[in-house]
Formats: sequence, C-alpha cells, structure tokens
Amino acid sequence: MRLPSLLGPRAAHFFTTISFWSALVILTVPATAASPDSIPSPNLDLSQLGRVALVGDFDAISFFTYEEQNENSFSTNGSQSLLTRLPNGAFTTLAASDASINTMCPFVLHDGTFSGIIVGGNFTDLGGIEAQGVALFDPNTTKITPLPGLSGKVSAVLCDQNSSTVYVGGDFRGGNSTNAIAWVGTSGWTNLPFAGFNGPVTSIVKAPDGNVVFGGAFDGLGNATGPKRKDQQIINISSANISAAASTTTTGFSDPSNIVCKTGGQDGSGSTWLLQDDAPGFWRADFGFGFQPTKLRIWNTRQDGRGTKTFRFTALPINGIMNLTYTDSTTGKNATCDANCPLPQQTTSGYQDFEFINVIGMSAFRIDISDWYGNGGGLDGIELFQDDIYAFAVGSYNEPSCANIQYASNSTSTGPWSVAPSAQSASGYLTANLTDVNANSNNLSVVFEPDIKQSGNYSVTMWTPGCFQDKSCSSRGIVNVTGVMASGTRASAPIQTEVYQTNNYDKYDQIYYGYVDANSDSFRPTVTLTPSAGQSNNLTIVAQRVRFELIDSTGGLNGLYEFNPNEATVNTDFAHSAIDQAGMDLNTGAVVSALAVGDGVTYVGGNFSTSDFQNFFAVSKDSSTNVTGGGLNGPVLSMFLNGSLLYVGGDFTNTSKTKASGLSYVASYSISDQSWQPLGAGVNGRVISIVPLILNVTTNTPEMVIAMNGDFDQVLAFGNNQSATASGLAIWVPSQKNWLQNLNTDSVAISGKFTATTNVPNSSPLFAGAVSSQDLSANDAVALTSSQSLGMTPFPLHITPQQVSKSSQRKRAVSGQNVTGAVTGLFFESGDLNVTVIGGHFTAEASNGTAINNLAFINGSNSDQISGVDGGLDSDAVFLALETQGNVLYAGGTFSGTVNGASVNGLISYDLGLGNYVAVQPPALGGDDVAVNAIATQPGTGNVFVGGNFDTAGSLGCPSVCVFTTAEGQWNRPGANLAGSVAALTWSSDQTIVASGNLSVNNVATSVATYSTKHLTWSAFDGAGSLPGPVTALTAANDDGTEFWVAGKDTNGLAFLTKYNGSGWDSVGSSLGKATVIRGLQVLSLSKNHAQSNLVDESQTLLITGQLELPNFGNASAALFNGTTFTPFILSNTADNGPGSLSQIFSQKQNFFKSDHGHMAVGFVVLIALAIALALVFILVVIGILAERVRRKREGYMPAPTQMFDKSSNMGRIPPEHLFGSLGHQPRGPGDAPMI
Repeated sequence: MRLPSLLGPRAAHFFTTISFWSALVILTVPATAASPDSIPSPNLDLSQLGRVALVGDFDAISFFTYEEQNENSFSTNGSQSLLTRLPNGAFTTLAASDASINTMCPFVLHDGTFSGIIVGGNFTDLGGIEAQGVALFDPNTTKITPLPGLSGKVSAVLCDQNSSTVYVGGDFRGGNSTNAIAWVGTSGWTNLPFAGFNGPVTSIVKAPDGNVVFGGAFDGLGNATGPKRKDQQIINISSANISAAASTTTTGFSDPSNIVCKTGGQDGSGSTWLLQDDAPGFWRADFGFGFQPTKLRIWNTRQDGRGTKTFRFTALPINGIMNLTYTDSTTGKNATCDANCPLPQQTTSGYQDFEFINVIGMSAFRIDISDWYGNGGGLDGIELFQDDIYAFAVGSYNEPSCANIQYASNSTSTGPWSVAPSAQSASGYLTANLTDVNANSNNLSVVFEPDIKQSGNYSVTMWTPGCFQDKSCSSRGIVNVTGVMASGTRASAPIQTEVYQTNNYDKYDQIYYGYVDANSDSFRPTVTLTPSAGQSNNLTIVAQRVRFELIDSTGGLNGLYEFNPNEATVNTDFAHSAIDQAGMDLNTGAVVSALAVGDGVTYVGGNFSTSDFQNFFAVSKDSSTNVTGGGLNGPVLSMFLNGSLLYVGGDFTNTSKTKASGLSYVASYSISDQSWQPLGAGVNGRVISIVPLILNVTTNTPEMVIAMNGDFDQVLAFGNNQSATASGLAIWVPSQKNWLQNLNTDSVAISGKFTATTNVPNSSPLFAGAVSSQDLSANDAVALTSSQSLGMTPFPLHITPQQVSKSSQRKRAVSGQNVTGAVTGLFFESGDLNVTVIGGHFTAEASNGTAINNLAFINGSNSDQISGVDGGLDSDAVFLALETQGNVLYAGGTFSGTVNGASVNGLISYDLGLGNYVAVQPPALGGDDVAVNAIATQPGTGNVFVGGNFDTAGSLGCPSVCVFTTAEGQWNRPGANLAGSVAALTWSSDQTIVASGNLSVNNVATSVATYSTKHLTWSAFDGAGSLPGPVTALTAANDDGTEFWVAGKDTNGLAFLTKYNGSGWDSVGSSLGKATVIRGLQVLSLSKNHAQSNLVDESQTLLITGQLELPNFGNASAALFNGTTFTPFILSNTADNGPGSLSQIFSQKQNFFKSDHGHMAVGFVVLIALAIALALVFILVVIGILAERVRRKREGYMPAPTQMFDKSSNMGRIPPEHLFGSLGHQPRGPGDAPMI
C-alpha cells in the first residue's frame, strides 16, 4: 500500500447522503412493539475510490442495519428460538429457549380477540422465563406468559377459534390427563373427556367436519389404560439420611436405622427402634432423589409389649399429611385415614400395607407416632413402593441390595464421574467434564439396568437435570442414548437417539416406545448414555435416571383418533369413525407423525403398514383411501400442504409399490391428480421438518419457498444441475422448480434449521428453530456499491475455503491474517485490460471448469472470465499480499514451488497482460518459515519493496525487507540494520517507507520502523518501542503521511488500537474484547461530519476489519470508529456455522482522503495559487505605475520637451545673477507675492 502522492487525485465533497440500506426490500413488517430499530447511516463517501471491495472468510454477509442483527452462530446443542424476519430478509431472535420448539399456533378467541401465540416444545425456559413445554407469546410486546401445569414435551397444538380452545398434544402429564389436554379461553387447562392417550401425540388437525384428529404413537385412550401390576419398585430407604426425635436411650434400640432393610419382623437389639416411655416422637428419612410412593409397608414392634398404635405420614418438603387406604385387620374391609392412621400390633403377615390415595412427589417423609401400646411406641421395619420403574445413575439410589431382589434396578458408570447433589433437581445425579471430548468420549458411559418384572409395551423416558443449578449451561452438550429392549423373537434393532442436555430446568425425553422384555437369567434390558461425538472440548455431561412406564390398553387404536368436541362422553365404539377405523386397520405399534387436511380429505403420514399401503395414505369421509404408488417405502416425518401440493419429507427413497424417480427423502403429492412429483432429485438424507418461507428470489416480488430441514448435506444432482452443498437446510423454489442452492441469484443467506412457523394476525409470520442468517449469500469477496445507496454484490466467483496446515499458520503468526478464504485483492486497469485479482487460501472453479487454487483472476475485459495460475506451486499455498508494477503482478505469501524451471519461495511475478507467469521469476526467498506479508512499490520507480519473514533473497542476505529492482531483475538490500518479521508496509512519502511488525533496528526492539531511500538507513519510529506488542495492521491517518493508525495484540493476547498523532502515540484503550483480531485498518471519508474528536477528524472514520468483539454488542467483522465509539458495520458468518471475518478493503483508486475546499491535489492547488499570486503582483505593479503618473500630473510635472534646442543661445539670454541670486533665500510660501 502507498499513500496518495502530492499530485494524485483527491476525494471530493459528496453532498448527497448515502442511504445505508440497499434497495432490496424483502418483507414489509407491520409496525408493532417488536418492530426492528434501524441504525443511522454511516454516511460513507466512496465516490472517489472507484470500485471498492471487501475480502475475508465468510459465506454470508450483511451491513449492520438493524439493532436486532448479530453475528451469532446458530445453536447446535438443541436450544432453539422464536424468530422473526427483518426488512432485509435476515432472521432475528425474539426469545431463546433452552431446548426445542416444535409447534405454534395463533390463539384467537371466538370474539376475535388475539391472545397471543401458543408455543410448544421440549423447553423448560423460554425467553428467560421458566415454562415447562408450553407458553403464550405476545408478538407485539415479546412478553412471555408461562402456562403452568404440564410436565413433559409438547409436540403439537391446534388453535380452534370457534371454541376458543387450544388442543395440546405431546409426551407429558397434566391435570388428570396424559399426552393430550386442552386450554380453554381464559379458564386454563381442561381435561379432555378421554383423559388423553397412553402414548405420545405428534400431530393434531381439524377435520373437514369440525372434529379434531390426533396422531401419534398410542394404542389406547388415557381413561382406558393402566399397568397390570402395581407397586413394582422398592424405594431405596437405605441410602437416605435417617433421623428421629424422642428415641429411647436403651442401648441397641435407639438407632432409627435399625428398621431399614428389616423385613422379617424380628424384635430385638439392633432390629427394633423404640421411643422414650410415654412420649410421642417421629421417624424421618431424607433422600437424595425424588419419588412418588404408591404403597407404604410397616412392621410394628412387639418388644416388651410396646408398639405404635396411631401415626400419620407427612410428605416433605411440601409438609402435607397424606391420605391412606388400608384393609382393616379385624373387619377385612377397606378403610381410609390421614392424621391418625391405626397400626395393629400384630397381623398374620407380620406387616400392614397402606395405599396412597394421591400419588404425590416428595424427597423426604416423616412418620409421627401419636399413640402407642404399652410403655411406648416403636417399629421393626419399613418399606416404600412406587409404580414407576426407575434406574438411577447414582447407584445408591437404586433398589436396595438388602431387599434380596433377584434383578434389582442398577447402574454401572465408567469414566471421571462425580455425584452432584439434587439442589433444585428431582434427584442427585452424575456429572463429568470432558476437556478433550474426542479422547475421552469412548471411556465415559453410564449403563442403566431397570427392574422389569413384566414384559409389555413401555414408554421409556430419560430425565435430565437443569443446568441452572450447577451453572453448567455454557458447557452442556448432547448425549448419545442406545438401548436393547427385547430378545428372542421380539428382539429389534438396538434403539439409538440423541438427547440435548441444554435445559435450564429439569426435563425428560421419551427415548423409546414399544415392547420391553422382563428380566431373566439370559436377558436384561439396558440403556446406555455416552457423549455424542464431534462436540467442542470442555463439555459437561450429566446422567440422572431412566423411567420405564408400563403401558397397557384395550382400546385398539393405532396412532389415530378422531374426537368430536360436541359430545360430552367418549364413544369407545371406534368403528363409527372412518379415521378411527383406519387407525385400527394399521399394524400394531403404528406411529402417525404428520397429518394434513385438503379438499375434504385427511392425509396421514408416519411409520406403519397395511396390505394395501405403507407410511402414507388418505382418509375420506367414509373410509381410508389408497394413494398412488401404495404410499412410500420409508417413514414419513413431516408434511406441509400448499394449495394442491402436499410436500412430504421423511426417511424414504421411493413409492411403496411402483417406481418413481427423484423421490429421495422428499417429494410432493398432487392432491388434485393424485400423482407424485419429485423436487429435483431430492436430498441425500432424511427430512425431519418442512417449513414455508417468503423470499425474494429472482425479482423484487416475494414468493413462497419451502424449507426442508433434516439429516442431509447435499441436494442431489438432476438435469443440468450438479449436486450442491446443503448442510441440513435446503430451500425449494416452486416457481423455478429448483433448489435455491442451484440458482445463480443474489439471495438472503440462511443456515441452521427451522422447526415450525405460524401466521400472526395483522403481522408477519413467526418462526421457530436454530438459524443464523445475513442478508446476502456470498463467498469471501463482495463489491461495495454506492451509486444510489450503499450495497453489496457478490463477485462471480464461488470460493470454497481450505483448511491450512499448522506450519502455514506458524508462518503467518505475525501478520494476523486469515488462514482460510480470501485474504487480499486488487483492481488492475491498463488500457483495455481490466482484471480483478483475489488471493488467499481457497478453491474455486474457472470458467473452463477446472479448479483454481488460492489465486484467482476475474477478467472484466473478457466477460468476467475466471482463471488461475498454471500450477507449479504447492497445494498449501496462501497468498497474503498483491502489488503491480506495470502489467506485472507480484504476489506474496507462504508457498514454494517451481515456475518455468526455477524455484520460487514466498513471491511470484505474473504478467496480467499475457495471462501467464513472467519468464524470469525473482530469485527465491530463503530462511525458516518464509512468508511475504506485504508488498509496496516505491512511487515513480520500478523498485518493489517486499516485507515479511525471510533471511535471504536469492544469494543475497536480505532479512525482513528486500527490494526487487525490476529494471535489473535483481534483489537489493535496503539498509543493513533491520531484523525481525514485517507484517505491513506503507509509503509516507516518495522517499520514506514505514514497516510494522515484530522488528528490531540496530538490535533494539521496535514495532514500527522507517526507511529513507535518500539516506539508505532504517530508523526506529519515534516512541514505537512503547507499543504493547507487534503491529500487524497499519494505515495512514492523514494525507501527508505524518500520522498513522496501528493495531496488533499485546503480550496478554488482547487487541490494541493506537494512533500516532505526529508527535506521540494515543491509545484507544482496552475496550475491545479478548477474542478480537484486527486484520485491517483504513481511514474513509464521510459525506456528513460526525462530532469532533481528538483521534479521528470529523470528516473521516476509521474502518476496522477482522474478527472483532465490540463493547456492548458482540462479534462483528467490521466496525467504524469515530474517535469515541465503535459502531458495528459489517456482520458475517461461515458455512460451517462460525463467525466470519474480513481481511481488508481494497479499491480501484487510493483516494482515501478528501480535500476540504476542492477536488484537486495539493500540488495543483499550490501551482494555481502561485500563478494567481504572480498575476496579482503584476496587476499591483501596473496600478502602482498609473497612480504615480496621476500624482505627478497633479503636482505640476510636465513632460520634458522632446525637440532639440540651442543650448548656447539660451545661456546667453539669462544673466548670471538671475540664475544664482535666489540661493540662500527662504522658500516662498503659499500666498507670497510673486518675485519680480
């Protein structure tokens, strides 16, 4: 880089304020309380720079136009957000959750009142508000209202305005219902007449006749189900903290633990616990886990005639006295009790059972003894049972070994686990922190072994403690869950799923629904938890418990149920409903995943089969209807109906019976002509969700597109379209009958996944998912446009970044440059030749279809033909600096190779006119880790100054900076007193060059040095030794080269930004975040002045590029600094879900400083001023001569005669006394008489 010369063109005034936002307006967002806040224009004046471009490492880029924008990556740990569209088309977060958001609908009451958006999912927190699975969101105010009462996951909601009712389905418990419930008007939760289902609900739609259709993985109604055997699991009291009050002092009888694990009913020392004589007291157990007991068993003591006569059972910490039922030992009849439950002194069985009327959760309990037999109360034994079958990760919480249970619940852990207390959670749990996930993930596991006494269908759920209580939210991740549930003829493939552990509060996930074999000598069901692969280090994994819930049904349903809301009672004769009958005809264990209604027909998708169809069919008013092709050959997971086209996604590749092409994991079904239509050739993995969007694709008219989300990474090739990358998100454009990834159009950049969308009355749609987006999809290089408004346009060059070896990273350590993507660029114009050069570390495709590596040429004089260099360089080449001399391009970086038979290292020369390497290359640079970081041609000469990290140039010892003299084709060393590594070069005048980096001059360390071509010596820059670290970015701060901006990182790794003001250094301070890497600096002119500042002229701003962490904002790729404030300017992201970065800005003309009074350079101004001064002097001289003539004339001066006369004759006429007589007399005054 060089400063503008004295006679170079200057930036002119640009009085028209540039509009900051581009003309592309994608959506019109109605004004609401949640409307976006626009950012004032930066008022950049680029008018004198010609073409302007930015390069970096990015795949999506935006101007910072709205306060709601950011550069955040989308979440990959399972947490999702409510999203809305900004006017530029990008998405922004309205409220973040701690897990998935599965479904939404607008809740409008019968009178038209809009109450908000019902949001359902697997979250425990939405927008910082604790909400278990469901909440109400107000899009006008962004207020979130929890709807408490459910525990579990919500998967489907249906808002019915006619009845002011929201039907909610999922895998949860609430009220007296399971998996389905209703929220009615302003009354709240209401149990449905059928009390829900015995399995999860995944979809709810309104049928054409107004009935409500539920789909899911159930086979019976909630009020017709129940396990055959109750009280199956013993709660481990032996692991509890046992205490008592008023215990006896008698040795052997005072310890309250005596009665734990004692089921023989034997009295005696060490086996009996007694109270003091004639005194009430209590026995208490505090657990490290929660439970819901269903039965209490007590052995009374008969020691010395003593015993407990009455007691009460208090649940803690709720401090509630429990209602119990029991069988009276004397009458044999059932009875109830609460505060005074009787306990017989002796029974035939030796114990008395009490059933809990209400199943209540607790983590401790107390037995208060209020009356006794003989001299005092006491007990011989106690057991507690529950219906739920749990296996805990903490082994001591599982069934007690002293109970002599043949296959007691158990767990086995391997790895560095530690026990965390329950705190706010339902139980204590295991936790582990992995500093190296890849090294330790295979050695970390928990295996759960439940006590399954009865074979049957089970719902298996895994509980995960919230991260708030242990402050591990930032490091929580994903676990892989596998399981083996059955053996023999009922055996199936091992289950496998992933569970996200990012929940702020306790949650559970269903990991399996189906048949489970009972324990035996030859088989035992197991569930194994391990960390999922591919996660970042410092990962926190937790393991708590797994529940097996036995499901039994006599309903005969198979995933489908039609509910008539107008009937108060449930008709269990399911044959009366075509939909119910269709479900009954499905195979046992059928799962319905998606429902859609169109033209009076209900379409059903899922995992099921009959003799006529598989996984997809239709139900009309009277019966089920086969579809073309007999359905699909794999499960359907999602559907969306748009007009007459039903988009279907799942895990299929074709129809079930006939063969159709292109139905790979996604297809559309025409409900008008009952035909399948491919979407291109589909994608290469299963599609999980389908969400419609509105985008500007080919015109400024918004149109509907269809977003497919799932486990794929490509859209498949079809027709003339090659396969294209699509990392879990592919967008189908119906109007083009093609994927957005294949269309050569400027469009919004979106990555991540969508899970749901809903219309919002009188506003724009609301979305849910984990998404990162910017307003332009572009790869590593964009052109800035400012003819009417400030905008960005991608270059016609598709760049794919490459990974760089560690050795290459070491070579560029001082430069602070990108390791991937585009690093540098320049515009070259000469005669009819117009070439844009992009350098860095990337691959791209040339116009002839061949691959380009790391250096690309876009020939604007030949229809933007794209080409590269003709080989000869190593594949790990990285170009970091570009400069031209005549038609020759000098390109430097970190590379080596052979060009035209000669070795090159760090620098090549390329003839842009001929489109080939220069025949004779500069002799190769030498040294350890050779890198060229900067190139600057001396103004008015052919001397090319090259700076970087090297020791020799050819055979010449020439460290740090060397000069290639193009006329002689040889290297010359500039001075002999510079050493170190150079990061940047710039000319401050025609004879002085400034170098920055990690340098030393005369063996004295410095960060900035200058070289005089006149005096042929290097000098340390004034005060540069006080800078906190090496300078990796450098730019002029004014047009005469007396002031500079520098940036780098100090010894603590913190970024610094400092200005040299002509006499000293002024630091900006340490307001930039630790993650900041500054890669480029450039002063730009403004069309409108900002407030005065000591650091930045009011008509200028400082552009900072890199990977920035700005105060009170976060990440940005570029920012503007006005001397007091950093303002985000450009945001970007990469395709691999990382923050993007910008390396530098480059322009066609280097006129970065504009004049305050004209458009001319200083030199021309001086010449004109000199001419004007000379003219003024001439005019003044002429005026002076004229004035003198007038004065003389007024004082009587006459012109001297010009005739020749006779001198001697005149002398004879005047007597001498007349000639000299007046000498010595006073002069005559005014009015004196004339002399005669």
